[in-house]
Amino acid sequence: MNGSVRIGRILGVPLRIHWTVPVLVVLFGYGLGSQTLPAWLPGRSNATYTAAGLVGALLLIASLLAHEAAHAIIARTKDIPVQDVTLWALGGMTQMGKPRTAGAAFLVAVGGPLTSLAVGAAALGAGVGLNALFGWAVPAAVLVWLAWVNFLLGVFNLVPAAPLDGGRVVQSVIWWRTGDRDRAERAAARSGQVFGFLLIAGGWFYTLRGALGGLWLMVTGFFVLIVATAERRNAGMAAALHGVRAADAMSSPVETCPDWLTVERCVDDVAMRARHSALPLIDFEGRPSGLVDLSHFAKIPVSQRKEIRVRDMATPLSQCTTCAPDDLLEDVLEEARPSVSGTRILVTEGGLLVGMITARDIARLVQRHSLRGTDGSTS
Repeated sequence: MNGSVRIGRILGVPLRIHWTVPVLVVLFGYGLGSQTLPAWLPGRSNATYTAAGLVGALLLIASLLAHEAAHAIIARTKDIPVQDVTLWALGGMTQMGKPRTAGAAFLVAVGGPLTSLAVGAAALGAGVGLNALFGWAVPAAVLVWLAWVNFLLGVFNLVPAAPLDGGRVVQSVIWWRTGDRDRAERAAARSGQVFGFLLIAGGWFYTLRGALGGLWLMVTGFFVLIVATAERRNAGMAAALHGVRAADAMSSPVETCPDWLTVERCVDDVAMRARHSALPLIDFEGRPSGLVDLSHFAKIPVSQRKEIRVRDMATPLSQCTTCAPDDLLEDVLEEARPSVSGTRILVTEGGLLVGMITARDIARLVQRHSLRGTDGSTS
């Protein structure tokens, strides 16, 4: 997710924190310390309320992390690759590959909400116990608040609408009943779009009545709507790419550039007639060595283009997505390295470059599939 930074690893999975997490800590800490606790336990000092509010907000972040960690742990036990876990203002996101079976998808989906409910139950029990045994009213109140938030988080995530966990549960059940994963993904995405609209409408209604919490509902609704729409589009693309080999999608032949050329020579001799916005590079033996985005050339002053070689500003082959001509395109895309510059996949055979797949090539396949009237949109 853009705007997030990696801070370490959890259970071997990279952990990232979005810049909105400190905002979340401040908002919940302030709400707990200035409103909830004074209403529940009047008469304490401001320092006590402030400290308790901060502790409660940090415990909430830890519980969100536990929710996402549950998804990641179950996914890894089912041999599903997990890229990273990101915490942000609306909770968390676990980036992972697609489950291979409906059963695995179901277990991964329910793991998060069940963990939140379990954390809520543990916090409630601890809070009641602390108050009953030791009379520690403030810590007990913080734990009861934490329990209430986790119960709410667990129940909310079980709403049957993607990208919420409940939508994943519905998706896995439909997949199990019909055997059609794409149809299940489209159904879950449609429910997510409807739920997103309802959240936005409800948030707008509460905002007009003067409730600032309505803004939070609207933001959540926009997020759900945007992600659900993207997932519905991706499900349609996945249906179009079933059984398609990389060789069926690639552009070939592809203009290449020797990696030892200067930027000036590359621009004059190759880039000006290139069909794509990126050039694969080849070494002295004619083997691919990397990929360079043509837009980077424009950032180099003309006076320096005689000195810089294209290989010095290229993405090395080790960091590019590559595949063989017979590889299934759907599998290649699932494992593709994310890139801000778009989809560029180098197709190689015998160590030599035989073609390249771009976002335009994929869009052309999806368009042809939709023209045949087989995108499954009526299911």
